Amino acid sequence: MNKVFRGFLLTLLVSGLLALAGCGGGEQVKPQPTPGGDAGGSVITHDQAVALLKNNPIYFAFDRYDLDSAARADLQAKADLLNKYTDIKVQISGHCDSRGTDEYNLALGERRARAAYDYLLMLGVKPAQLSTHSYGKMYPAVQGNTEAAWNKNRRDEFNVGY
Repeated sequence: MNKVFRGFLLTLLVSGLLALAGCGGGEQVKPQPTPGGDAGGSVITHDQAVALLKNNPIYFAFDRYDLDSAARADLQAKADLLNKYTDIKVQISGHCDSRGTDEYNLALGERRARAAYDYLLMLGVKPAQLSTHSYGKMYPAVQGNTEAAWNKNRRDEFNVGY
């Protein structure tokens, strides 16, 4: 994904989530422009940063835990927020679809959470801000045994306050 397109996607994501998050109180900061893009001069409060972190899971392909370009772009945006608000702590929870054994899915969920954790560390996030946990297939985001449901269930969620 080229830098201009990535910057556009990040700006679009932040704008949409700001509209959903409302204008809560808290310290105000100007986000740094992304390479090839501009944050549009919008101000993100601490509360809005929390909402952006926890309302944007990343997704995985079947039986995979590697980060695709969309996941890396989402994690870059999360790292920018976590590096700005160093008081925010996040638990990265790995989830799987309903296929496979409980043991297998717990291990896969841990690998998924760890992939995001390691990438955030590489982007400068402090280890004290992050933890991981695997839920395997225990908490599906969507019920059902369809490809659409499975796609939504193969994810990492970012739970703030851990």
